[in-house]
Amino acid sequence: MTIQSKFSGLGTDAAPGQEVRQLSGSLGAVLRGDAITGRPVDFSHGDVDAFTPTPRSFEVFSAGVEAGGKQAYTEYRGDLAIREDLAWRLASFTGAPVDAGDGMIITPGTQGALFLAVASTVSRGDKVAIVQPDYFANRKLVEFCEGEMMPVRMDYATTQGRSGLDLGQLEDAFKSGAKVFLFSNPNNPAGVIYSREEIESIATLASRYGATVVVDQLYARLLYPGVDYTHLRAQQLDAENVVTIMGPSKTESLSGYRLGVAFGSKEIIARMEKLQAIVSLRAGGYSQAVLRTWFDEPDGWMDQRIREHQAIRDDLLKAFRATSGIQVRTTEAGSYIFPALPQLTVPGSDFVRILRLQAGVIVTPGTEFSPFSESAVRLNFSQDHAAAIAACERLVALVERYRV
Repeated sequence: MTIQSKFSGLGTDAAPGQEVRQLSGSLGAVLRGDAITGRPVDFSHGDVDAFTPTPRSFEVFSAGVEAGGKQAYTEYRGDLAIREDLAWRLASFTGAPVDAGDGMIITPGTQGALFLAVASTVSRGDKVAIVQPDYFANRKLVEFCEGEMMPVRMDYATTQGRSGLDLGQLEDAFKSGAKVFLFSNPNNPAGVIYSREEIESIATLASRYGATVVVDQLYARLLYPGVDYTHLRAQQLDAENVVTIMGPSKTESLSGYRLGVAFGSKEIIARMEKLQAIVSLRAGGYSQAVLRTWFDEPDGWMDQRIREHQAIRDDLLKAFRATSGIQVRTTEAGSYIFPALPQLTVPGSDFVRILRLQAGVIVTPGTEFSPFSESAVRLNFSQDHAAAIAACERLVALVERYRV
């Protein structure tokens, strides 16, 4: 693999938070009708103005600044006192002990943790089981590390009460030599949760074949009523074979502080620290202080945030389900909705561009998450409620305009 090919796979134009900078060569010829005006909405990421950061976050950050060099230059894996404070909270939340000294690292966002975890477990030629659809960076990081992807389909659209992961395909991947399994729970982009039975099966299979599991649980706190969440690390799985990634950037709207945490296997965490030492040295020292507010929000704060997101989710579901040909499963956790659109007269990638140009609505194309999701788009509905619904109406109007 040449250096050019390694980086060509890391395209960012369609990644969350990135606007497509120019039209494809033929797109101008297929634009139809007048623009549909309204307040622009960027569904590729959450709106931290609509959902503000947790109370006290800036005050704690400022205190970190006042602490000066002691807070600015922490250990590469993060300030020990903060890790110790987090360890008991994370252990209580996930149902298994967390070693603050050797089994945890604070990273520049969960994206930083994901990069470190993949680079610490995957090398050239290693086989890695990857869910389709799943977080867009998983595939890109495995390819960048020159690993071999072994796709595992998740039939989320036609199953209920579980994610729909094909456990037979997962076992086949392990039988064929996959030594790493990488997935998100809740799933990004579909917003579905793995059932207890699925998580138990993943733990059993990983143990049977001696595989390492990296699980991204970024949205594990934003759960809607009526669903149960099972933490992989609390199952019968060797603690040295699992790394859990979490962070306060999404549900808690602290994305601007760039904070993530990985915990689990001491050996893998040690590798991650060595890599972080040469990539970024550490997570921002002053920002690390903000982790003191995580899992320490005021009483009722999280319940209110969940209710507000649920109200937006429910209104989006109504709008999509009232439109013939759009298929969408109810989001069970997190702030993503992943509707599959009907057949259109333009490719899905062009429709995403048209939507931005003619309606001021930015979404992420489904192909970022799976080659089988060409008809789908992902929306992060952590937005101003009224603006999100109005943007959804403009999206639906363009679906009708470009419907076959």
